[in-house]
This record gives sequence, structure tokens and C-alpha cells, in this order.
Amino acid sequence: MTNNEILYGAAYYDEYMPYDRIKTDMQMMRDAGMNVIRIAESTWSTWEPQEGVFDFTHLHRMLDCAVKYNMKVIIGTPTYAIPSWLAKKYPDIIAVTHNGQELYGHRQNMDITNPHYLHHAKIIIEKLMEEVKDYDCVIGFQLDNETKSYDTCTVYAQKKFIDHLKNKWPDIKEFNHEFGLDYWSNRIDNWDDFPDIRGTINMSLDAEYKKFQRSLVSDFLAWQSAIVKKYKRPDQFITQNFDFEWHDYSFGLQPEVNQYEAVQCLDIAGCDIYHPSQDSLTGREITVCGNIARGLKGTNYLVLETEAAGNHPWLPYPGQLRLQAISHIANGANMVEYWHWHSIHNAIESYWKGVLSHDLKPNRLYRECCVIGNEFKKFGNQIVNLKKNNHFAVIADNASLTGLNEFKLNNESDTNYNSIFRWLCDTLYLLNIEYDVIPADPAQFVNYDNILVPALYSASDEVLLALDSFVQNGGNLIVTFKSCFSDEHLKIHSDVQPYILNKALGITYDEFTLPVNVNVTFNGVTSAAKDWMEMVNTTTAKALCTYEHKVWNAAAVTENSYGKGRAMYLGTYFGEDTLLEIFKYFFKTDGFDKEFHAAYPVVVKRGINNDGCNVSFLLNYSNDTQNVTCNTASYKSLTDDTIISVGQTISLKPWDICILLES
Repeated sequence: MTNNEILYGAAYYDEYMPYDRIKTDMQMMRDAGMNVIRIAESTWSTWEPQEGVFDFTHLHRMLDCAVKYNMKVIIGTPTYAIPSWLAKKYPDIIAVTHNGQELYGHRQNMDITNPHYLHHAKIIIEKLMEEVKDYDCVIGFQLDNETKSYDTCTVYAQKKFIDHLKNKWPDIKEFNHEFGLDYWSNRIDNWDDFPDIRGTINMSLDAEYKKFQRSLVSDFLAWQSAIVKKYKRPDQFITQNFDFEWHDYSFGLQPEVNQYEAVQCLDIAGCDIYHPSQDSLTGREITVCGNIARGLKGTNYLVLETEAAGNHPWLPYPGQLRLQAISHIANGANMVEYWHWHSIHNAIESYWKGVLSHDLKPNRLYRECCVIGNEFKKFGNQIVNLKKNNHFAVIADNASLTGLNEFKLNNESDTNYNSIFRWLCDTLYLLNIEYDVIPADPAQFVNYDNILVPALYSASDEVLLALDSFVQNGGNLIVTFKSCFSDEHLKIHSDVQPYILNKALGITYDEFTLPVNVNVTFNGVTSAAKDWMEMVNTTTAKALCTYEHKVWNAAAVTENSYGKGRAMYLGTYFGEDTLLEIFKYFFKTDGFDKEFHAAYPVVVKRGINNDGCNVSFLLNYSNDTQNVTCNTASYKSLTDDTIISVGQTISLKPWDICILLES
């Protein structure tokens, strides 16, 4: 999907409004430069209050008003929250999870494999599509909402899982061997004897079930996509608002969905990104989650949800809303859409604030939206469809994420796969190094000069051999602890560690422990080792630093030349400040962007626009004025139409932005 304008807007729910003000709201949106709303995804019970009884009054009010005010509309299929009559008629629709059967009330509490659920979901999708198919204002469709498997362990799901295993391992003896099921007499010699998966103590089998659960999401979205395709026009798109692992905000790779597989049925990737604000606003989440989304299709994506005010701590300082919006676009997004337009007056999310507060009056946030929207109207065509040409990639791997959830680094710590993933990503970000996020797919490795590998615990020989070849052929590789340890089914290799990559890395190890009073120092910057440490022995590598401890003095960080390339190994988890110095050394950077002599908290992002012109974004993520210098070229500032010459200083106010078009 290629747009000539940035999509800017909010989710809108006429069915939630305390009184009729739809014309007022649409006019306010237009005045703010907004051009799109997302509707319909949350209220199946409004559209179908009783089985077979349909009422689309609110839907048509929103669509008719959108036509009048020239607003584009994205329709969400309303399948993630089921009506009460459906739960009453078919109690087994409510998901059975590892915690037992859920209760009706919250969203996403159903079994997406249940045939009764699928039957009725198909009916409401088709009825909805019939109602909207003649509206030209509808530009696309969102499938479901932040879809996951909801840990379904129902009889339907478990039967599908057994069928999956039978198909993959026709020989049940081979299946038992692959998963080591002789241990504690967990062996299964007849498929009819397969026990409830919720009781397994075999981490390999549990990981296989979680992988299967992720495939259920891909199947479910593909099923919905096929229904929608029967109705949609060629000019309309299908998307989904993928979300991320949640740490009180969007944090990292979603453990319950293989988004690289699930995206295949979509025309364009979409996502929901929420992040801290005020003094905690760093842009890290916008970047890392946006990079995941951009990598799903290898092109631009839609931010279907982000906060205007959102949760209590997130009320943005003046200027931050604008900074956030521009940051999404600078990262490759083609749309910024708030959840939501108006604050809700009832129910669980009453304090999740929208653009408008509960009094529904124009306010500070609305006035800042007006600034953003009218800037997009002015120069949005210059910054939409931005293309990246990044030389760095960070691997994100669902199987390894699951593996480290099954075998935690430290049972007393919250550190997990995404912690390590973010450790690498955030350090690149602080160095103003733009990067892509890619799956562990050998076909993509050749596109990069530098690949960073966080905790690749579970990997096939093919992937590891491809990383070995990557280094031999001149690539720079950084690998962290807990990598190359097990195969695709979490079976630990009976070979020297790190498996296969030991030659490229120039190291081995066979001992590991939890660090206590252990430090790591590089370039005079010291931090504590935490949660995991490997006693690394160098073969051809040199130790860049060793553990500082009265007993443990093995290598902590190593560097090795191998073929035409270089490889680094991080044997433990330590502070970001120390890692920053190590990256500066390895990537031969001082942390300053050469073109603008800018360093964090000024973030520099770049892209190539529709006209083939270079666009640079200077983003001030601080509460202080920052000055940067233009060193290498002349630019036109899109924000104020001034010409920036070589040697000129650009002053960025707190939380300010500057967008430069190379002249």
C-alpha cells in the first residue's frame, strides 16, 4: 500500500458517547488536520445484541458522518470480545487455559479454535462487511484486535495439537526420542494416551505447544482475511494491530504470536505502540517496536494505536505529543492513530485518557494535535513512505524467547529474552545507529554488514552455519550468552559450546553460574554482572575484559577475527554504560552522528522519500535545549522553510524536532 499522505487520526466510538456529538467530533478532527478514524472492532454485542438480531445504527452514523467530513475509515472486525448471549449458549467457547476455565467478562477470553465461536464470528464479519462494502470512505480493514491464542488449552486446541504432532512425527518412537520423553516416564506409546498438555514437565514439549499456539493465531488471522477478501475492493487493505510483550508499556517481541508468519495474510503490517512519557520518554519503544513492525513486511507500517494521554503516568509534557508522532514517521510508519479520541466514561478503561478528556472540550493535547495534523498536511507528502537503508540488524526469535521462558536465566529476576534483546537494541539507539529487526532467517543475513544476536538459545544448524558464513565473508557479528545452546526443540547439544559458532567466536565454555559480586570493566566504565555468567575460554579470540572477582577470572567479553570478518561474544549480562563503550570500540564510533555532530539525547533518523530525496530527522529527547551542527550538506527545514547551510548550528528546544530535506 502506497499513500501520498500521512494518515493521522484516532479510534472513534459513537456507541460509547454519553450524548450525540458526532458532528462536533468530526469537525474537531478535521480542524486538527486528522484524516482517518478506526471504528467497530470492540462492540460485537452492539452490532448483534441477540443471536441473529443485528443493529448497525452507530456504524452507519459514523460512516455517514465520515463521508460528510471527508474522513477515511478503517473497519475492525469485532471478534476479540464476544457477546454474553454467545457465552451463555456455548459455555465451552470460554477458553480453558493453564489456570483453568476463564470467566465471561474480559476481552480475549475465548477459544479461537472453537467451532461455535468460528461459526458466529464468520456471521458477524460477513454481516459487517455487507454493511460497509458500499462506502468509498472505507480504506481498509483491521482483523480482530491484538490477536493472540489466549493460552487456549481446550479439547479442540489439544486435539489439533496431537494431529500436528502426528503429522510432523508419523513414527511415535521418533517423537519420543526427539523430545526426551523417557525422562520421568513421560513416554507416550499410543497417541490416544496423550495427556493434558497443561501437566507436562517436559520443556521441549511445552515449547512445541507454545509454538503450535502461535500457529493458531496465524491460522485464525488467515481465516478472517479470506472472509474479508471476498468483500473488499482492490484499493482497500487488510492489516492487524500486532502488539508487543507488555512491561507496563510496549517492550519487545510478542511471545504469543509469530508475527513474521501471521503477517503473511495481510497487505500491510500494523502495530500498537505504548511507551512511558514525561521524563521517561526516550523514544526507545517507538524505535524498537516500530523496527519490529517495519521488518514484518520489510516496508512501511501503520501505528494503529498509540497514546495521546493514556495511562496515569503518561500525560505528556508540552511538545512530547508532536515529538512522538514525528518519531513514528521517522521510523517508517505511514500512520499515527491514537487510542482513542475521547476518554471513556464507564468500565475498566475509564482512566485511559484519549485526546479529549472526560469533559470532551478542546484542551492542550487537542491543540498540540492541531499543530501535528496541520504540519502533516503541509509537508506530509515529503516524509511518507520513507525507505531505510540500514546496515545493522538485530535478530528477534520466538523459539529462543520461549526457550528462555522455559529455562529462566535467574528465577529471582525478571530478566528474560526481551531484556537481552532490548539491551542490544537500546545501546545501538543511544549511539544513533539505525537498525532493522529480522527473524533468524539466513536469506536475510546477506543484506547487512553487522548482525547482533541476543540469546539465540534455540536454533537450527542451518541458521548457525549461515551466521558462521556471514562472519567468514566479512560481516561483523555480536553474540550474547545463552546462544547456540539447544536445537529447535530445546534439546541441548552434546557438543562443545557455543555449538557451531565456537570457531567464528574463537571461544568455548562448559561452566556457567549466577554472578555474585562480579564486575565487568571496559574503557574505565564498570558495571555489575547480573543474572547469568559463562566461564569463557579463549581459543583464537582475545579477551577484551575478564570477570573481576576473587575466584572467577574467565573472559567476559571477547573479540575474534575469523575469515574476512569479526565476531564478539558477551558472556554475561551487565550495565548499559559498559556495553556502550564496548560497542563504540567494536563499531569504531564515538556516539556522535558525523553529519550533524549530534549525540543522544538528540536522536537522528534518516530515510529516502518518494522523490528519492534524503530526509533527516533531529529529535530532541530531553528537557533541555540541544544544539547540533550541520557538517556535510545543505538542507531545507520542512518545519519552518529555512535553509540550513554547512557549518550552521541548529537549536532544538526541549522535546523539539527538526526535519531536513537535502537540497
